[in-house]
Amino acid sequence: MWYLLAVSILWGFSFGLVKSEFSDLSGATLACTRLLIALPCFIPFLKRPYLRWTQPNIRLIFTGAVQYGLMYVALFNAFTWLTGYEVALLTIFTPLYVVLAHAVVKRQLPPGWFWWTSILAVMGALWIFQPQAIPAKWPGILLMQLANLCFASGQIAWRQIRAKQPTARDTDGYALLYLGGVLAALPFALLQNPVHELAQLSGSQWGALLYLGAIASGLGFFLWNAGAARVNPATLAVFNNLKIPVAILISINLFREQANLASLLPGLAILLIALGWAEWASRRQATKSS
Repeated sequence: MWYLLAVSILWGFSFGLVKSEFSDLSGATLACTRLLIALPCFIPFLKRPYLRWTQPNIRLIFTGAVQYGLMYVALFNAFTWLTGYEVALLTIFTPLYVVLAHAVVKRQLPPGWFWWTSILAVMGALWIFQPQAIPAKWPGILLMQLANLCFASGQIAWRQIRAKQPTARDTDGYALLYLGGVLAALPFALLQNPVHELAQLSGSQWGALLYLGAIASGLGFFLWNAGAARVNPATLAVFNNLKIPVAILISINLFREQANLASLLPGLAILLIALGWAEWASRRQATKSS
């Protein structure tokens, strides 16, 4: 759980950087470049068994392609139809997709508290946003749901991979996930003339991009999945929305952005209740099973 909390804080810094430094850079180029920077950070940890073309290794590449590559492509293309606020709002349904993906993988209905805690997490995020009605921009809305589903499915897929390889370390084959992400995002980036776009970046922008690639996307995605494999699916589902108020609090204090504390604090409280419920129910279930 502490991994997930640490990444929530880490990503809180990233949101402000993307907004302030890369408003003119196409989303596909930004996504692919971040993944390209993250990939070599994990190549030194790649063990020999992961250099072979085997089914488990293909599964790792495919997981990265879905969770990172396709998720980024869908997310950034949604900005064509949606505002930044609408994109952020439409990410709040990810907890439901986490529970749904878990149910599909296990081929059985999860306990009711899985659903109730994820619904409570959605309600907490809705309280924070206090949303107005979103116009029926269906291409953008559908792309955001695709992005949510890709990210949620990747988390559950990684949990399954780790469960089948209990003696392996998280870092052993993790470079393959970033390879999959690059392979999925690269074709979309090539449509945007990425060389020209990247040539226009200043030194400070390159510094920020290196941080986003190596730390936010590299270390952040890795620690998030490492945490995902160490908590129950309901706790994981809640954390997918708990990172929202954490990012807002950092933006308020570090980037001097404005936020409605009257909606932020009650929403955060609802999310913490959902988290506490998920942890309590998980431990109660474990006690009954032992």
